[in-house]
Amino acid sequence: MNTAYQSLTERFQRLSRINHAISYLNWDQMVMMPPKGVSSRAEAIAELAGMYHETLTAPEVADLIAEAGQDLSPDDEVGLREMRRVWRQETCLPAELVKAKIVAGSRCEHGWRTQREADDWDGFLKNFTEVVELGREEATLRQQHDDRFATPYDALLDLHCTGDSKELIDTVFGELRGVLPGLLVEVVEKQLRAAKRRGGDGGSGSVVYDLAEQKKLNEKLMGLLGFDFESGRLDVSLHPFSMGGAGDLRITTRFRDTEFLEALLATAHETGHASYEGGLPEKWADVPVGQHRNMCIHESQSLLFEKQIFLSRSFMSYFASEIQASFPDNRANSDQLWSMATQVEPGFIRVEADEVTYPLHVLLRYEIESSLINGEIEARDIPQLWNTKMKDYLGLDVGNKHSIGCMQDIHWTDGAFGYFPSYTLGAVNASQIFKSLKSDCSDWQERFGKGDISFVRDWLQEKIWSRASFASSQDLIKETTGSGTSAEFYIEHLKARYLEELY
Repeated sequence: MNTAYQSLTERFQRLSRINHAISYLNWDQMVMMPPKGVSSRAEAIAELAGMYHETLTAPEVADLIAEAGQDLSPDDEVGLREMRRVWRQETCLPAELVKAKIVAGSRCEHGWRTQREADDWDGFLKNFTEVVELGREEATLRQQHDDRFATPYDALLDLHCTGDSKELIDTVFGELRGVLPGLLVEVVEKQLRAAKRRGGDGGSGSVVYDLAEQKKLNEKLMGLLGFDFESGRLDVSLHPFSMGGAGDLRITTRFRDTEFLEALLATAHETGHASYEGGLPEKWADVPVGQHRNMCIHESQSLLFEKQIFLSRSFMSYFASEIQASFPDNRANSDQLWSMATQVEPGFIRVEADEVTYPLHVLLRYEIESSLINGEIEARDIPQLWNTKMKDYLGLDVGNKHSIGCMQDIHWTDGAFGYFPSYTLGAVNASQIFKSLKSDCSDWQERFGKGDISFVRDWLQEKIWSRASFASSQDLIKETTGSGTSAEFYIEHLKARYLEELY
């Protein structure tokens, strides 16, 4: 290893430790921090972010990158490529903008917590407008810095979907847009006919699902999915999320005492995220090449755990006994639980949406946020545009209920524009990856029926997790499945599950 590369490695190790502190301060802000701490916490995180920015963009870093490319091993050559990529992404932004985004995002997110429930769009708009203005400034600077991007929004999209071009995303979304509306009608009609034949669903009536008991049940699910509680924990937040790395993985979910499936689905989802982070190669933990490839791959792991494992008939058959032990007043058997968990119906809330309607929620947000960042609309236009698109895609009228409309998500509050497409790219990737896994592991249903998913974790460790950022996202998908990301696999999965009920 040459001297310049060694110096770069040491610098990125320092950056990793700064980012570690930022991450857990953010976790505390979202989960534990008292409301009056928001201002000082935002300033502290902004200060650390400024330190991170200054350390990464210092003048000597460019010289080190230029000097480091001599006599490197193949792995170190890839490591240098990823260091250069991260450096390029940061050098186009001034430190003042980095800090301003964090402060504005923290203020907007904190206000959103109460404004959402109060349907206070006007109050939210005051903070959100600043977030949008700063997001546009960032997007413009990033576009000017890299001639790959046709629009400012494309530059933000690349932060979350690195290596998955806008052309690829538009192709996948176009195919889904052409198939899903008709498929939705077909599935809903089929399920209505089935419900009439079944009569009662064996449900629970007015059962109250104790929140403490739900937490225990969710922890049982995490354990079955391979989560190590010596290296992580489960908490509650307003919006479920996962963060952290090997040795300290944090998952949050949310509970309602009127039902229990939503929390289980969210927990399975976040366990997938945590499993990916925990499975990344320890040798490269503090440098960019050892990090997750992009959010489209990350979401593929979470959605594989949620939709392909937890929602499979065979795993649900096994886990039904755990549900019944926790809530004996719920009389639904495993088939009834599976029917409840796979019910398809257009709804207002994205995080509660089924697999058929979920991409339509993402399409709506993708179209709005791209127009917003590119200056084609203003923040004040969002409620009306949101309602129009909800009617077009899902046949629903939001009206003035902003809490179930444009204020329901947390992502825009901190300026995470360009993130939403990764959910649907992730769902497509998950179905494509799982098809390959099923081909390699033909006894998967039998093993799921015994509560065993260890073979899935082993397979993903070999194919995805251990690869970190050594391959591009599309090369990783091709190496794992034989072809690049394609909507046909997701459509095939939906038809098999919801029309043929194969798994």
